[in-house]
Order: sequence, then C-alpha cells, then structure tokens
Amino acid sequence: MVPSRIAGPLLAVAVLAGAAACGSANGSMPAASTAPSSPPEVNVLLQQALPNAEGKTFTSQIVDFPPGAAAPPHRHGQAFVYAYVLQGDVRSQVDDQPVTTFHQGQNWSEQPGAHHVVAANASTTERAKLLVVYVSTTGDQLQANDPHS
Repeated sequence: MVPSRIAGPLLAVAVLAGAAACGSANGSMPAASTAPSSPPEVNVLLQQALPNAEGKTFTSQIVDFPPGAAAPPHRHGQAFVYAYVLQGDVRSQVDDQPVTTFHQGQNWSEQPGAHHVVAANASTTERAKLLVVYVSTTGDQLQANDPHS
C-alpha cells in the first residue's frame, strides 16, 4: 500500500505529465481505424519502481479511444487505478456500479481486483483520451481481459 503522503504527489505529477504528453502525442500517434469495435491504443508515458514503496511500480499511460472504440471487460489485477479524462467522453462501469459517462476533466479510481465491465468512447465521431495511472506490484500484468463478473 502506498502511503497517502506519497500517492497524492504521484497523482499530481501523473496528471501534469499526462497533460503535457497529450499535447505532443496528438501528432505522434498513428491514425487509428474508426471501426466501432476497434480497441483503444495505449501509449506508456512512464513506468518505474517506486523507491520509497518497495515492491511497487508506478505506471502512467495515455489510452486513446478512436470514435466508437471500446475495451473488452477486464481487470487490472491488484493494481490501484486512477483515470482522468483528457479529451472527449468515456463510458465506464466498474463492478456493479451504474454505467457512467465521464467528460473531459472528470476522473475515477478503481480498487485492486475491480472488474472493469465497460470502457468505451461515448462518441462515434470524436476521439476520447484518458490518462491512466497504476500503482501495482512490480512485475504484475496491468490488464487481463475477463468477460466474467
């Protein structure tokens, strides 16, 4: 478990890094298919072991959802997950919570072991981008598809 005095500054750094990277990523990411079933593209910004939380790794990513894109139901193992909408609108459902549409500037978190049932771009015409931050056990897989609740 990452103490709150560490987690707060890490999330602040991740948001700033993600916002800066989002601007530069716009021109550097390849064009994606706009097919309704196309998966999101993932660009890892930073992944490093936390020096003051032995056995834990910090990872930040930009997840780029082309219009109509959706990720299959999945889990993030025992990672704590924080997601911040950088652009567009993202539909999300975690565990048995209702499906919620998050807009640019909104965020949510997922507890370790949570089942991410819905993760989709709410638009069929505009892109959506998330900054996703993980605090995970070093060496753990960050995402595994899991259609079962």
